[in-house]
Amino acid sequence: MLKLRRGVVTQAEPLRVRVGDEVRPAWADESLVGEIREGDELILNTEARDLGLGSGGFDLVHVNLTRGLEAPGADQATALKLNYTSLQHPVEPVETRKHEGIPRQIPVLVLSLHGQLAPAAWAAGRASPGLHVGYVQTSGGALPGSLSKDVADLRRKGLLCEHLTTGAAYGGELEALTVIGALEAAAGPLGWDAVIAGPGPGIVGSGSEFGHGGMDALDTAHASLVLGLETLLAPRMSAADPRQRHRGLSHHTATVLRMLLGDVRVPAPVGSLDELREACGDRHEIWPREAPVGEYAESGLPMTHMGREITEDRLFFAAALASGDALAAATLAELTA
Repeated sequence: MLKLRRGVVTQAEPLRVRVGDEVRPAWADESLVGEIREGDELILNTEARDLGLGSGGFDLVHVNLTRGLEAPGADQATALKLNYTSLQHPVEPVETRKHEGIPRQIPVLVLSLHGQLAPAAWAAGRASPGLHVGYVQTSGGALPGSLSKDVADLRRKGLLCEHLTTGAAYGGELEALTVIGALEAAAGPLGWDAVIAGPGPGIVGSGSEFGHGGMDALDTAHASLVLGLETLLAPRMSAADPRQRHRGLSHHTATVLRMLLGDVRVPAPVGSLDELREACGDRHEIWPREAPVGEYAESGLPMTHMGREITEDRLFFAAALASGDALAAATLAELTA
């Protein structure tokens, strides 16, 4: 059963809620539950915080009893997201949009971690200002599209043209029911120049080879390949992760490369290619790129990953920056072909 508890809001921004005798941090997806004000009575899901799991360290608002029971609902809709759950809600998926002509051949950069998004998008914009690069948020991490501060920052800076949530992910500016539907729409009616596709913040994980959200990259890459789009896989790399399975080339990336049914290009920072050569074998093409780590450190975008500063884990950021630079190069090649 859901571990639901009553609470009263003691502070609205940032959200703090008194549950029993304790004031606890909480998060509300206001696109679903509406506005939250001080004094409101809430029902919260407290399970993850009580268990100490990686949910961001907060309780989640399930419903606002004070002002959340009067939403008018939609007049009509094509489909539901989070269907057959208590949080199901109507959406208009991009798959229903019509497009005249043949979809463009746009490149797709596949991520396995949300932390790769900001450096990749920044590097693409640096290499080719004005490109229409959109973000397709997949499953594998947080599902609410409104949770990511990185997406909001990148949209404000013009480094992402739109935010599309697909599958179980929801709450973006646009919605898709499937990853392949999202990519087809990006290449067709949405008119994007390129796609960055990957999970929201956080990652679902079990420490096992296959039981983690990074495996969503496999399905995303396959969707891109089936559509005939140039597919780039951003490698997860680290020189400072305390877990051996993520040192150097993460087992997340190595596993996806081994299991892919088609060939992809793998951008990587110059000088960090040995493990990638082994993982790619004679199938996947390694694409060495320069990684402007110093410039990115001055960008004002996120410079920490899992609590480590960019100076502590330069390789993680370098791999993501190289991937964004490669995405821009692939996009320009398509636009000038």
